[in-house]
Amino acid sequence: MPELDTKLLRFMRTRGHTPVVEKSAHLISKSGENGYLWFAIGLAGAAIDGNRRKQWLAASLIGPLAIGFNFLIKLVVKRPRPTLEGLPPLGGAPSSLSFPSAHATASFAAATAMSRLAPELKSALFGAAALMAVTRPYLGMHYPSDIVAGAALGTALGTIAGKALTESTEDPNAPYNF
Repeated sequence: MPELDTKLLRFMRTRGHTPVVEKSAHLISKSGENGYLWFAIGLAGAAIDGNRRKQWLAASLIGPLAIGFNFLIKLVVKRPRPTLEGLPPLGGAPSSLSFPSAHATASFAAATAMSRLAPELKSALFGAAALMAVTRPYLGMHYPSDIVAGAALGTALGTIAGKALTESTEDPNAPYNF
C-alpha cells in the first residue's frame, strides 16, 4: 500500500501543473485552513435560512471542531508529511503531521452535516469538499491515503453532527431568538 500511495502522490504532483491551476489549488487549500470556508458557509446558511438559523450557526462550527479532533489523531499516528525528491510541497502546513488530512476531515464533516440541513445543496457541498481534499496531494502536502482517511473520518463526524442538528427542536419559551 505505501508504494501505491507514493505512486499516486507522484502522479498528482507531476500532472496538470500549470501556474493557473497551481494558484487556484493554493487558494482553495488556503480557504480550508482552520475550517474557514465551512465556517463562512455555515454563517451564510444562518443568514439565509432564518427558520434554521441556530442549526446553521452550530453547523458553522463543525469544520473547525473536526480539525481539533483530527489533530488528536495526528498526535497518535505521527505520520510525517510526504517528501518526494525533486518535488517540494507547493505550500506550508501548520504541523509536520500528515495522517489524516485535516482539510479532508473538516470538509467532509461540514459537507455531510450541512447537506442534512440543505439536501438540495448536497452535490455542491460534497463537490467543494472533494475539491478541497484533492488540492492537498496535488500541492504535495498529503499522501492520497491521508485524504481517504480524512474523508472517512469527516463523513462519520458529519453524520453524527448532522443527525444532532436535524433532530434538535426549537423551544418556543427560550429567552433568546436569533
